[in-house]
Amino acid sequence: MDAIDRVEAVFETHVEAGLHHGAQLAVHHEDELVLDLAGGSTGPDGEATTQDRKHVLFSCTKPYAGVALHQCVEGGLLDYDDPVVDHWPEFAPGGEKAEITVRQVLSHQAGLHETAFDAEFERWGDWEAAVEAMEDAETTFSPGETAAYHSLSYGFLVGELVRRASGTPVEEFLDDRVFDPLEMDDTDLGIPTNEPDTTASLTGFEPGERAREHDAGLDTFSNAEAAALFGEEWLHRAVVPAASATGTARDMARFYACLANGGELDGTRVLDAETVTAMTSEQVAVERDGTLGVPRRYGLGVVLGGGAWDKFGSLSPERVFGHGGLGSIVGWADPEDGIAFSYVTNGIREETEHALRVNALADAVRAALC
Repeated sequence: MDAIDRVEAVFETHVEAGLHHGAQLAVHHEDELVLDLAGGSTGPDGEATTQDRKHVLFSCTKPYAGVALHQCVEGGLLDYDDPVVDHWPEFAPGGEKAEITVRQVLSHQAGLHETAFDAEFERWGDWEAAVEAMEDAETTFSPGETAAYHSLSYGFLVGELVRRASGTPVEEFLDDRVFDPLEMDDTDLGIPTNEPDTTASLTGFEPGERAREHDAGLDTFSNAEAAALFGEEWLHRAVVPAASATGTARDMARFYACLANGGELDGTRVLDAETVTAMTSEQVAVERDGTLGVPRRYGLGVVLGGGAWDKFGSLSPERVFGHGGLGSIVGWADPEDGIAFSYVTNGIREETEHALRVNALADAVRAALC
């Protein structure tokens, strides 16, 4: 068995052990797609998972939206250190909220990580309501004082900045400037109404639970509730730039392969190399993230590696960057080793179990390619 076959064996073991119903794994190495796997089923009673089956991407949506904003910076439409109010006057009438910069939004330092809108699930698909909620939100710490993961507000802040700066809604901007150029044909931020929703179903597992016992605990708050909410078709069609994109591991691996190669893939340039350097440079490092309660290093729209909690491997190099999503998914790039990695599942696990799952695959990929 060669090294790549061993990676596939780890992938298949996770399905057989019941860690999820189905999954996809895609890996690029030095511009070549070396792994494109799909296994298991689309849900408890679903059909076989394929490489082109859409999955909910959760917070792995955030770097997509972030790249759109970086493109606005490249185009001279705004600057990282601009106050948000320069482009969105209604955002703040004054006070310290008016001091929040684009850079602080991208690096989770804006102090808007807790808003009432976070729990108003039924309104997430109403863009104007989301914008108004961001305007009404009050800071919970002074901008730039520390970092706290903006799980939902990040996307609405970034998305509205893209719209204000470019005049184009963020979902259209991404289609035209990121997804279509990179041939990410199975990825959407908001599935169009004229297309069927074929997204794989979701299951939320309690600690220690396995896929063969998928009915257990589904009436409890936690992973099961998240699975129920994010399994709704209306949310797949909504534009929630922090959490609602649907897509595949193959598409996400292409996205990270592009960034690992300085913003260009197969002759298509999405970002300048200098912008990728800015995007992946450390903006803040905290011993305890104000939302997550764990050490965290942030770039501009991405999480940086090198720690025990980043889920990019048992202990990833500090140069690695990427993002994870709600106990079920992760994507990352290592520009020095030329690796772009994406692992997508339809089973939401407790974060420690999720880390064990994704780190095992990341370590296997590194052992095979480095």
